[in-house]
Amino acid sequence: MFRKLHESGAASVTLTIDGQPAQAEPGESVAAVLLRQDDMPASRSTPVNGSPRAPYCMMGVCFECLAIIDGVASTQSCMVPVREGMRVERQHGKRSVRA
Repeated sequence: MFRKLHESGAASVTLTIDGQPAQAEPGESVAAVLLRQDDMPASRSTPVNGSPRAPYCMMGVCFECLAIIDGVASTQSCMVPVREGMRVERQHGKRSVRA
């Protein structure tokens, strides 16, 4: 659905989404990379009925882009720039609190 218009000479960054490698360019948000994923652009599912939700506003207002980024749940993926080695997981259901 979405595709990146590459800037000439831009470096590539590798991150993982649900354990699978994904390519991005420095300065992109995690939400933008999630939207480009062919298998599922959703970043989370709702805690009530499990329906998929995807990034919407891309400016930190709507909270539809919540994901687990480097082990931190409920992170607004539209506000986080990608970096090499970043681990992203789609967030399903209720957030759990770990001790």
